[in-house]
Amino acid sequence: MGAKEKILEEIQQFEGQAGIYYQNLETGEAWGYREKEPYLAASVVKLPLMASILHWRAQGKTSFDDPVTIRDDQKVPGCGGVQFLNGDVTLTVGELSKLMITLSDNTATNGLFRHYGATAIHEAFLELGLIGTQFNREYWDEEKENRGINNYFVPEELGILLKKMYNRTLVNKEASEWLEDIMRQQQINHKLGGFLPMDFPMAHKTGDEEDKAHDVGIVFTKSPFAACFAYVGPTMQRYEDFIRRSTRLLAEENGGIEIE
Repeated sequence: MGAKEKILEEIQQFEGQAGIYYQNLETGEAWGYREKEPYLAASVVKLPLMASILHWRAQGKTSFDDPVTIRDDQKVPGCGGVQFLNGDVTLTVGELSKLMITLSDNTATNGLFRHYGATAIHEAFLELGLIGTQFNREYWDEEKENRGINNYFVPEELGILLKKMYNRTLVNKEASEWLEDIMRQQQINHKLGGFLPMDFPMAHKTGDEEDKAHDVGIVFTKSPFAACFAYVGPTMQRYEDFIRRSTRLLAEENGGIEIE
């Protein structure tokens, strides 16, 4: 039984909403399970927000040097370091973008969300081909969450976005290279990278909450592949282990796990 068959057999046993989208970026082979469904996004939606900022930058609508001020009372808990800085903080779009991807910084992300606004972000997502993937509210906005306003991602849509990045057609060559480089610096590596050799080359973005376990990215084996794992349900830790084991299987099947 190959990796595909093993993964698809196991993923169907999870209680809750579990999905995967896979594509070999050289051969084009693609398959998935519940890959077209929207999942509550946790931090994964920070990736298409970053793609949107690169999209606007290429159009001359924004700059990495633009300042964004975050008031002390706008800092939120969870991942990231901005929350620990004293008082009001002014950082650039470029600095906040790097923190958003590498550390999954919630306060930095919220600052960018407010800077551009929900309407512009929605329009940019559509321009990037993201229909079910949506960024509708800031992190830790309990009032909107209680009203059912949430953020979502569709595994297949982000898999296609990753393929464009790999092919250097996401916005343009410069933007694709910049995004891949910053995703390679992701510091939260216990899922896709959990059973791979330390510092194995990956470009990915995670998403974690008490009932959510996501990881989407490219693993640079001899034959690179994109894998987008999504889970919302009661056995988050078990699904994280499934991500680790499945990524290892796919890495071994796509040319081994030796670091180049």
